[in-house]
Amino acid sequence: MPTVRDRDGACAGAAREAAARRLLNDCAAVAALIERLAAAPDGPPRAQAMIGGLHLVRSPMSQTLYDIPLRRIDGSAETLAAAHGKVLLIVNVASRCGLTPQYEGLERLYRAHRDAGLDVLGFPANDFAGQEPGSDEEIAQFCSTSFDVSFPLYAKTSVVGAGAHPLYRHLIAERPDAIGEGPMRQRLADYGIAPNPPPQVLWNFEKFLVGRDGRVLARFAPDVAADDPRLTEAVERALDAAG
Repeated sequence: MPTVRDRDGACAGAAREAAARRLLNDCAAVAALIERLAAAPDGPPRAQAMIGGLHLVRSPMSQTLYDIPLRRIDGSAETLAAAHGKVLLIVNVASRCGLTPQYEGLERLYRAHRDAGLDVLGFPANDFAGQEPGSDEEIAQFCSTSFDVSFPLYAKTSVVGAGAHPLYRHLIAERPDAIGEGPMRQRLADYGIAPNPPPQVLWNFEKFLVGRDGRVLARFAPDVAADDPRLTEAVERALDAAG
């Protein structure tokens, strides 16, 4: 004869199955709506906007920052699991940008604080005016010979729009607003460049600061350099905090 525990377990299992079916039905409904939008005369931009929005939705069952698969610039696969307990400064970098000299400051910041638990992580991206056109091998060589970069570099990826890497979708969802972004946004507009709308990454060398516990603590506009007090003080506070 079934016990109360058996009946409770069966009820819980049935509830999980029902929830899973509802989720699948919801996903199918959203997919059908996107298909209908894409087929309409003005549909593709609306469908693309919907897809971009879905990428920023957070789910309680989604991966943590430390679970997201990554690829180093040498092609090796990894996650950030080994970085748990460290402070991370995650930067989308480019070799042919007016902000490329920021590599020097980022390297100084890394060397000054790496023993205290700071990792600077560079993610090359060709999303902005084609300013990172080279291969991973070429990018690694450039960073080494031009700026003696020793902090970790990752494979070239996308950080904007529907094709944004899951890491960047996570970072943007956690911290949609950037400190100090106004002047850079205006400068791009003055050059005739249409800036990405918030909360998307604005340009090369935007910076996300991640605490020892994996929370995204702050986000800094591209022209907030590595020696800007707003950034250095935030890094020092994060290093002083317990994980």
